[in-house]
Amino acid sequence: MTPITTAFELQRTTFEHGRQMFERSIKLHQNMNWALIENIDNQEEAQRQSVELSRKALYTYLDTVESAVPGLASSVEEIRTTVDEQYDTLLETHAESFETAQEEMENGAETYDKVIEEYLEMLAAQTEILLTAHEDIETQTTDAFEQVGGQMEELQAEMETQTEQFQQRFQEQAEQFHERFEKQAKQFESLQSSNESGAA
Repeated sequence: MTPITTAFELQRTTFEHGRQMFERSIKLHQNMNWALIENIDNQEEAQRQSVELSRKALYTYLDTVESAVPGLASSVEEIRTTVDEQYDTLLETHAESFETAQEEMENGAETYDKVIEEYLEMLAAQTEILLTAHEDIETQTTDAFEQVGGQMEELQAEMETQTEQFQQRFQEQAEQFHERFEKQAKQFESLQSSNESGAA
């Protein structure tokens, strides 16, 4: 693996890691939405129990009044009936409100999930396009560097050939020069010998 391919691979890994982190955060948010919706039942039950405890406390108070004040039995019974009606209405309204809230939250969560799923599908498709383009750029870059590398090798080989040829020509010229020099030296010696013989 070359430094270029390593750099491109690191870029893809970083991009994929970021996309996975984003998808995990989206999934976490979806899970939190549904956990909140599922918790509505617990909240409703807790509030219903609180209302029932309040009714029982009022019953206890009415029982105390009835036993402490003779002759109020009918009046207390009427109050108890009114209290029951009001508490029944309150609990019914309470249940309807929670049911409506839960339905709206579920519809909202389902709509959110649908939009998110569509968005994630689009993101995945765009990611594929991006990664394909990235791989194409990597291929083009690698090919370009390989081509430049090949040209450099060819240039280096050509320079080495030219250097060898130059050295060979230089050596040949040096040898020719040496031969001419020796020939001239011999001619000079021969001429000098002839002059000396003539003078004698």
